[in-house]
Amino acid sequence: MALRSDGLNHVTAEDLGPLGALGLHGVVDLRSEDEVREAGRDRLPDDVAMHHLPLLAADFDIHATVHQALADRSPRKQRALLGDGRAAAMMTGLYRWFVTDEVARERFAALLRLLAVPGGVPLLFHCSAGKDRTGWAAALVLTALGVGRETVTADYLLTNARSAPVVDRALDDFGSRGLMREPELLLPVFRADRGYLDAAFAEVRAGWGGFDAFWREGLGLDEDVLTGLRANLLDGD
Repeated sequence: MALRSDGLNHVTAEDLGPLGALGLHGVVDLRSEDEVREAGRDRLPDDVAMHHLPLLAADFDIHATVHQALADRSPRKQRALLGDGRAAAMMTGLYRWFVTDEVARERFAALLRLLAVPGGVPLLFHCSAGKDRTGWAAALVLTALGVGRETVTADYLLTNARSAPVVDRALDDFGSRGLMREPELLLPVFRADRGYLDAAFAEVRAGWGGFDAFWREGLGLDEDVLTGLRANLLDGD
């Protein structure tokens, strides 16, 4: 009923059949306008509704940072940009921003409302890599459904297993093409990390004391939305 993925801009004509067989009512794209312009819009079956909820943290723009690192082949400058914990600190800042920024909270709340609409599922949501914005969105959905924190974290970290072949190929490519002398500097950006997710949860506690208040005051969700989520996504048996 709720599916997550990376960007659907690279869907092929052959993919449209299997994608249509999922019976999707809608797709939510969390990519920024710049990402969509650069990579292309989602390619979807004609009967699937498209919802664009762009999320861009200007101070923690991972997309721009990766481009900057690859554009400037100076090992010294790449290390100054990403090394000595800077990449991981940027990722942690991004996850805190998911919770502290008002516009970000509005976007995540809009996604939860779409998942709660009667008859609105199956619904798929994604960003570019399906890891950070999508990862926090999935954590919110699971938490709203009463799933325990360790299971939420395990689901989030599953991204590393699923994306490992893609990440390995990308790093090998950056090294072999001479774009980076130390492509491993990008690992904190390309991998999910428990500490990133913990930082977002910590901001919920710091700002609202927990999720009971965060749903109402942080995301502006009433009990009808939470009830709708459970009705759409939980097995009543």
